[in-house]
Amino acid sequence: MRGVSGTRFDMSDEATAEQAYSAAALAIHQGKLVVFPTDTLYGVAADAFSPAAIADLLAAKGRGREMPPPVLVSTAETLEALTSEVPAWAHALVEEFWPGPLTLVCREQASLTWDLGETAGTVAVRMPDNEIALTLLKRTGPLAVSSANLTGMPAATTADQASDMLLERVAVLLDGGSTAGEVASTIVDCTREGAWILREGVIEADEIRRVVLAAGGHWHADEAVEDEGSTEVVADA
Repeated sequence: MRGVSGTRFDMSDEATAEQAYSAAALAIHQGKLVVFPTDTLYGVAADAFSPAAIADLLAAKGRGREMPPPVLVSTAETLEALTSEVPAWAHALVEEFWPGPLTLVCREQASLTWDLGETAGTVAVRMPDNEIALTLLKRTGPLAVSSANLTGMPAATTADQASDMLLERVAVLLDGGSTAGEVASTIVDCTREGAWILREGVIEADEIRRVVLAAGGHWHADEAVEDEGSTEVVADA
């Protein structure tokens, strides 16, 4: 999807905030792309249940289906609707760190009719701690969200950076000022026996370990998984 430059809204202007959220939600409903801030980085979002919108998102970033985007949600309860076989220690992590910079890779619900890319039956889910992101997510439902940058370029932490790379590919950009920093979320694989950190981000491994062990889970940080796909997913969320 390539077209005219997207509409940019200053989210510090209360007079136009409602117009901004309505425009962004409508764009998502129409299968278009939207950029907004999270508590880590700026993200470019698409309707998680629209294969065409997901394809546009991947194309806008210059990325293939082998790097599927994470899904952002507005409530912790949504995790149950999107995933299955979530261990008790993962629920403990959700209680401790959501909303916040923690992404969980879980087995997806088999009944879901979506196509995020080559996911091998899994989905990366996160609830961001950002008012703009959560307000939009409550209106749209789950969104597939990738970092708002071209693949291989630094992730955007300001609306200007996101605009320079993606504005011509998106319908709406919500400018919420600078994000907290350049560090992405920590991602934990919940599909194996015990907790595996795929990449350490804002939340340190020791904090993850503390919660997992307290909940009776197993810890495999000393054998942390490092692979290209997992690292790319974390950088998005």
